[in-house]
Amino acid sequence: MQKLTTFIVDSFTDQPFKGNPAGVCLLDEELEKNTMFSIAKELGLSETAFVIKQTEPNQYSIRYFSPVMEIPLCGHATIASAKVIFNNSNIQEIYFKNIQGIDLHVTRNGELIKMEFPIYETIPADAPIELLKALGISSIVNCEYNSETSILLLEIKDCQELRNLEPNYEALVRSHNQINGVLVTSTSDHEEYDFESRYFWPWSGTNEDPATGGTHTFLAKYWSNRLSKKVLNSFQCSQRTGFMKVEIINAVKMSIESNAVILFEGVSMI
Repeated sequence: MQKLTTFIVDSFTDQPFKGNPAGVCLLDEELEKNTMFSIAKELGLSETAFVIKQTEPNQYSIRYFSPVMEIPLCGHATIASAKVIFNNSNIQEIYFKNIQGIDLHVTRNGELIKMEFPIYETIPADAPIELLKALGISSIVNCEYNSETSILLLEIKDCQELRNLEPNYEALVRSHNQINGVLVTSTSDHEEYDFESRYFWPWSGTNEDPATGGTHTFLAKYWSNRLSKKVLNSFQCSQRTGFMKVEIINAVKMSIESNAVILFEGVSMI
């Protein structure tokens, strides 16, 4: 048995009960995969991160589980994990390594946390009519696909339409069987934001993810190209909402900066 310290953290927000809640489990040694699944299911959050400190200074392994599958890369559970570690130490930077061997460099600047993520490309794709009907979308500006995350990106013209979407999730699952989720996005009509998005993923997690860092691995470059900007402010217009600043650092790397709020902490033996 080992001691399991677990936190629930609201990510991409500076207010409790906003943003995207993630579980964070600090481990002394790795648990069996089935046990991590069971913990993720028990917590019932979209993702739970399992973090183990390594022998090298400031280095940690990190794995992410939804209640139904392991997720290779998750932005909101990464910033949640960083918030927990920073809150319990004096260090200013963290190096996470995920199951794919990707190094995730995270730094803090006061209350803000900045994560460096890889940039992913998108390619032109087709959106099935059944999928658009399930989402309640009559027309789109563009459709693209990201292979690393298996997410379909749909750009629509009106952010008010985006905010008002009420998908039929059963029909949405039936409409496509080769994606993990669908990301709907538009330019924003708020002065402080450049673009908005919502992420629906009933195939692999909960129906809607309230605030999603992982989608910005391709959203950042997509909107950087569309708007000719390297630094952009993003708003996720889900019911809980979430915000982040994204920056294109170079051809292969981008950053996501936001905040997180620790809500609960508990200790158990597994």
